[in-house]
Amino acid sequence: MWQLYQYPLCPFSRKVRLLLSEKGIGYELWRENPWEGRDDFLALNPAGRTPVLHDPAKALTLVDSRAICEYFEETSDKNPMINGTAAGRAEIRRLVALFDENFFADVTEPLLHERMKKRLIYRQSPDSRALREAMKLAHEHLYYIDHLIDHRPWLAGATMSLADLAAAAQISVADYLGGLDWTGHDQARDWYAVFKSRPSFRPLLAERMEVIQPPSHYADVNA
Repeated sequence: MWQLYQYPLCPFSRKVRLLLSEKGIGYELWRENPWEGRDDFLALNPAGRTPVLHDPAKALTLVDSRAICEYFEETSDKNPMINGTAAGRAEIRRLVALFDENFFADVTEPLLHERMKKRLIYRQSPDSRALREAMKLAHEHLYYIDHLIDHRPWLAGATMSLADLAAAAQISVADYLGGLDWTGHDQARDWYAVFKSRPSFRPLLAERMEVIQPPSHYADVNA
């Protein structure tokens, strides 16, 4: 059985969990707070980041969410998430990078720092200016999702793909931390509501990070 080292608000671990669930691949959750720098965890991943997927029976360790997702795309035929033409696959990978890198840097990472790390690790108050900037940039990203859904059934094309999983993972963490205002983003909200109702997504909505509670709408599949 795969062991997935993660913590509840790691967006990259959430992306991997969504992929594994959509493909029907079993795994166990192993709680890991990467900021603690445990020696045993650093032995698995010297970079000290989650997610890490480990199979002790095979002595196999996979590190980095994109590498993990690509591994299962190559080894599991069920529900391919990087499919279509070469141009279509390139578009999926472009959008995965956009959400993994730009959305994370603009929105998810500052929200995690201000509303999770400062509270749990540093015992500091959040910077209201940093929060306002993250929420402002979140609007820009949601506008882009609105644009994509205006022209496609799913973010990258006609079918659900890894691009949708990557976006939903980042958005779910930002939403948990109260960093999203859905006003004026009907297309993005409707797309995300479809995700919230999927069986693969429900375990994420049920989880809570200690001390930090999400807004009331977070787990409501109709909100």
